[in-house]
Amino acid sequence: MKIRAAVLEEFGKPLVVQDLELAPPRAGEVLVRVHACGVCHTDLYTASGVDPSGYAPTVLGHEGAGVVEAVGEGVTSLRPGDHVVTLFSPECGECVHCRSGKTNICLAIREQQNRGYLPDGTTRLSRGGEPIRHFMGTSTFAEATVLPEIALARIDPAASMTSACLLACGATTGLAAAIWKAEVEPGSTCAVFGAGMVGLGAVAGCKLRRAERILAIDPSAERLELARRWGATDLLQPDEHIVQRVVEMTGGFGADYTFEATGRVDVMGQAVEAARMGWGLCTILGVAGRGEKLEIVPRFLITGRRVQGGSFGGAKGRTHVPQLVDMYLRGELDLDGFVSHRVTLDQVNHAFELMEQQDGIRSVIEFDVH
Repeated sequence: MKIRAAVLEEFGKPLVVQDLELAPPRAGEVLVRVHACGVCHTDLYTASGVDPSGYAPTVLGHEGAGVVEAVGEGVTSLRPGDHVVTLFSPECGECVHCRSGKTNICLAIREQQNRGYLPDGTTRLSRGGEPIRHFMGTSTFAEATVLPEIALARIDPAASMTSACLLACGATTGLAAAIWKAEVEPGSTCAVFGAGMVGLGAVAGCKLRRAERILAIDPSAERLELARRWGATDLLQPDEHIVQRVVEMTGGFGADYTFEATGRVDVMGQAVEAARMGWGLCTILGVAGRGEKLEIVPRFLITGRRVQGGSFGGAKGRTHVPQLVDMYLRGELDLDGFVSHRVTLDQVNHAFELMEQQDGIRSVIEFDVH
């Protein structure tokens, strides 16, 4: 079938919206008609050429939501008409990692996915016979896409696609980190460094876990006010004394839980130091640049602090994303408020510009679905 998609032709250059061919799904695969797709910093990171693992040409996009249009041989958990959220972090339920229950990092399709291919080592996207690689196993800057069955979470069809698509990456990363990765305890004190999409998700997750105090730290006064909307009780603009300020505000010990959502190693270090002596848990969510290192003074660990990472916030996509959608439908989680701008596919480069200007929280591409 012929589709329109935004193609990264050359690093550092605008994406080019054009016609491509999309082949039918093969065994274990699903064809999804995309209704909405968030524009995430990871897409911009790859488009810029800074990402050492990036490749071109490829169709970017990974925060997608849509409707199943066709399924390949052997697909049993999905059928045409199902509403789904795309998952760059799949959940097969069968690999050694999935069976362990200790991690959300599924191994089933990881090798080929990282190279831009579907599990059988080929692509379904092409242009004049030339294969076009898939991005993060999803490629949702397109009217339709083909994904592995295990990379789709079926959701309640009552949910807005424009809001639900944010659960494909940014919103879930912060929410899941607080709810399932750190397992924030009721009555605790939390400090969230960074109030972008991921940080705001962490703030919302801490509130859902009934934290008593939630400190939000960000240079932007506007973003701090957004953090208040999602549950922050204390708003702090960082300076060279930010760690000491957090410690003083938490009885001289530090926060029970800290979350880093900036990708800056200096801020990661602050999040470690601001965690409570004795049992403080720091969860690192930001992605640092290649070759950068996080320095931790051993004394912070010896005196009881713990540090963990959380790809996709530790969420198991097929299990947890539907649960977050249900929270949204019950009115417990404000996903609608995360959507700052609604754009068309042809405006995808404008969405990148808005992100670079830190204009709003998230731009969402809405497709004209018939």
